[in-house]
Amino acid sequence: MFDEFLSEIVRVAGKLSDKTFSFVHASKELEKYVNDIDDIKPIVAAIGVIPESIVHDSTEEKLFAKASDAVLSRAFIELGLKSVVLAERGNAADVVAKSKYHDYSLAADAKAFRMSRTAKNQKDFKVESLDGWRVDNDYAVLASPYFQYPKKESQIYKQAVERNVLLFTWEHILLMLENEIKETPDFSLETIWNWSSGYAGKVSVANSNKNFIKEFNEFFLDVFHLSMDQFKDSLINDIVLLKQRGDSEKHFWQGKIQEIQSMTREEAITELLIEKKIGSKIVTIDKYIGGLNADRYTV
Repeated sequence: MFDEFLSEIVRVAGKLSDKTFSFVHASKELEKYVNDIDDIKPIVAAIGVIPESIVHDSTEEKLFAKASDAVLSRAFIELGLKSVVLAERGNAADVVAKSKYHDYSLAADAKAFRMSRTAKNQKDFKVESLDGWRVDNDYAVLASPYFQYPKKESQIYKQAVERNVLLFTWEHILLMLENEIKETPDFSLETIWNWSSGYAGKVSVANSNKNFIKEFNEFFLDVFHLSMDQFKDSLINDIVLLKQRGDSEKHFWQGKIQEIQSMTREEAITELLIEKKIGSKIVTIDKYIGGLNADRYTV
């Protein structure tokens, strides 16, 4: 299922060669694709890892991010909320969801990382930005891979507590979907989205940057009457999937090594020049120099 999902991203990216087909069109097409999937759970289980086959900072990577937004929005819908993906990117939330039965709304951001990405810092999670992006919405929710959150201490935990941003995970969402948890007129999910606010009253300032995922897990399981064993089983399944993905990602790079080793010297040099985008950098410098004008901003 995830392979088909990736193939769809590549197919839609290819359509961008047609000047009449914009990135907005591509995003909407992917959103429709995601909403038409019968069972979104396999995609939710895999979406937290960006495949190595998707070139960094490429059109496909940008579309993968938009598709991730669509997956998160679809998950909210499965949980009984109304949800939309916002077309605007940059300085705005990617997804907004609203309760059908209870008077609240939330802004959300979908996160995914490459397995080869080593150093991650607080800016990668954009907790403070997400707080600002909530605008008139009541809550702010970050959906990130469970095992990508810092293990011990981090400023993101302090930021989440101070700003009432929920550090949620794709794994928590998957567990909710697997147990068919839905918001109803008699059952609200608001206590989940508002968890950081309650926790803020229990933690000291000195400990506010410590990992609180364990505390959130206990609260989460209690709200939905799930056992820790159920959650651990779900995480074990996730680890199995991640190990399989890891083998696949390593195989991709091993193939690249073999491909490079089989090249002639001239082919390797050409490939390196393309990889470094040196030609386009020279063009950009020429464009900048050619646009210099002393009259700019002075007359």
